[in-house]
Parts: sequence; C-alpha cells; structure tokens
Amino acid sequence: MSIHSEFLWYIPNTVQSDHRGDTAVSNNLEALTSHATALERHGWKGALIGTGWGRPDTFTVAAALAARTTTFEPLIAIRPGYWRPAHFASAAATLDDLTGGRVRINIVSGQDNLAAYGDSEGDQAHRYGRTREFMRLARRLWTEENVTHAGEHFQVAGSTVSPRLQARGDRRHPKLYFGGASEAAERVSATEADIQLFWGEPREGVAERIERLKALSRNLDRDLPPLEFGLRITTLVRDTTEEAWADAEAKVAEMAKARGEGWRDHRTWVAVGQRRLLELHERGDVLDDNLYTAPGKYGGGGAGTTWLVGSAAEVAASLLKYQAIGVTHFVLSDTPYLAEIKRQGDQLLPLLRG
Repeated sequence: MSIHSEFLWYIPNTVQSDHRGDTAVSNNLEALTSHATALERHGWKGALIGTGWGRPDTFTVAAALAARTTTFEPLIAIRPGYWRPAHFASAAATLDDLTGGRVRINIVSGQDNLAAYGDSEGDQAHRYGRTREFMRLARRLWTEENVTHAGEHFQVAGSTVSPRLQARGDRRHPKLYFGGASEAAERVSATEADIQLFWGEPREGVAERIERLKALSRNLDRDLPPLEFGLRITTLVRDTTEEAWADAEAKVAEMAKARGEGWRDHRTWVAVGQRRLLELHERGDVLDDNLYTAPGKYGGGGAGTTWLVGSAAEVAASLLKYQAIGVTHFVLSDTPYLAEIKRQGDQLLPLLRG
C-alpha cells in the first residue's frame, strides 16, 4: 500500500461497558490511555474518538490522551451547534499548538439530542448549510487574521484566533474529515472537506462515489487541495481464515440473541449512508471477497454494520483493493479493542505498508 496511506484506530467514547461486545471498555483515564499508548507502540497513527450527547465530552478526552502520549493523533469528532465556530477554532488551534500539530477533526452533521445542549436545527438543507458555513469559517479563522463574517448561521467580527497555527509542510491546519452519503452531504464534502470518510460498502459503490465527488468538486469550483478519501470499517483478523469466520459468525449469533444491544449507534434516526449499509445484507451475507454484511441484520451501527473478515493477508488484500480505487485514509477497529490494537498493529499493518 502507498506510503501516503494512513492508518488510524477507534477509541470508544462511551459510558457503557459492552460497546460492540467489548466488556473491558472503561472510560477512566488509565484505561483510555492504555489504548492510546498501545496505538503508538503498535504502529498506528492515531484514533477516531466519537461524539454524541450522553457520552463523555470528546474534545476533553482527546486533550487528556494527547497530554499522555507523544505521537498519538486524535481524530476528534465534533458537531456544529454543540460548538460555535470561533470557540471551536480557538480550542483546536490551542490543542494543535500544544501537541506540535497532532490534531485531526471529524465534522459530524447527523442528528443528535440537540435540545439537551440548547441547539436546534431545521431541515436537511438547513443542517448541511450550517455545516458548510461552519467548516469554511473555521478554516478562515485558522489561516486568516481579523476575520469578519456575517452569514446565514454564524457571525464574527475582527476575529483573530490565538495561538496562530504553524504551517507544517503542506499542512496549514488540522485536516477536516467529513462523512455523509446524501446529495446535500456530498456537496458539502466536495467543497469543504479535506477527507471524505466512507462506511464499509462494497468497492464498486465506493468507486462510484469517489468519481461522483471528484466531478462535484470540479463542478462546484472547489478552491481547496484535492479531496482525499477514507474508509471507516471493522476488520476482524485472526490467524486463519477458518478461525476468523468462526469468530465472526459467533459474534453475529450473540448480536442476534441480544438484538444488537450495545452495537446500534444509530437507533432513532437513520442517515442515508447508514441506510445503505443496513440494506447490504439483502444482497448476500458476504460481498466482494470477504465483506460480511450479516451484522446489519441486527442493527449493526456505523462501522459495526459490515466487517472485513479473514486472515491478516486476506483482510490486507481487501484493503489494498480499496486503496487501488483511491482510498488513502483508513480508520479500522475490532473488539476487544485493546487486544486488537496489538494484533492488527503487529499482523495487519506490516502487510499494508509492504
């Protein structure tokens, strides 16, 4: 795989102890730090830390883990509305400065318990219009001084964020990751995102979306560097093919018994991209070479809906095929999280780096 590809993991930011079958998950700082330091030792660039009302605050968790590590790069999920643009830009610039440029940001537009933290949104056009304006304004605050902006959703006057971000090679500010499969979401990604994240769809569908997003970028006169592409997926790796599939089927059997309890991250409102994932099992339990769709029968949820299953060589071969169609950022995970950080770091990453 290209030396330009990057490999991140996932650190669950949740108060429940059975997240996706991992009974060892704990949200005390020692447990979370053990994940972050294991990521450093076993070859990972960093980890996505999810967001949602009812979980610990993502930015606070990321800052604590950054302080206890030296190379770990948190991919911090944040929501417009939970943050105001200038407040967010300042917080991110501060953490980026303190860590020597280790911050990454995942902008999330999916619905949440907005009223609980005093936010409100209108229809889809309003939600994505606000997200687009948030991303554009945050980037301006990081790269310009005395910013004045009077938009439909946000206003600032004479705003200069401190500390000023330092350019690091071609990196002028934290990279902005973004997901979403609706037409409105793709227009935001094509114009404002640095990296579009896909869920674990079959390669044909991902390839089609990459080409559509490239065309949208041209048609909408994108004025940023070319959009890059990422994959967020569960990778179930075992020593042999047989062991991997036996474990995968056993996990799905447990999901069926519990009706997906602990796995569904999208319970009340299902976004376009999530719906696409949940419908994949209707085409078969295994798609492409080893994309397991059966978890979607029991709710799945985000990256828990489809899994790449097999030996390290087989899972690496599938990821290489995603890389061949243009995916260069990978956010992987499996449970138990800590054990799999080590196993996949030692067995899978060397095959991907070639």
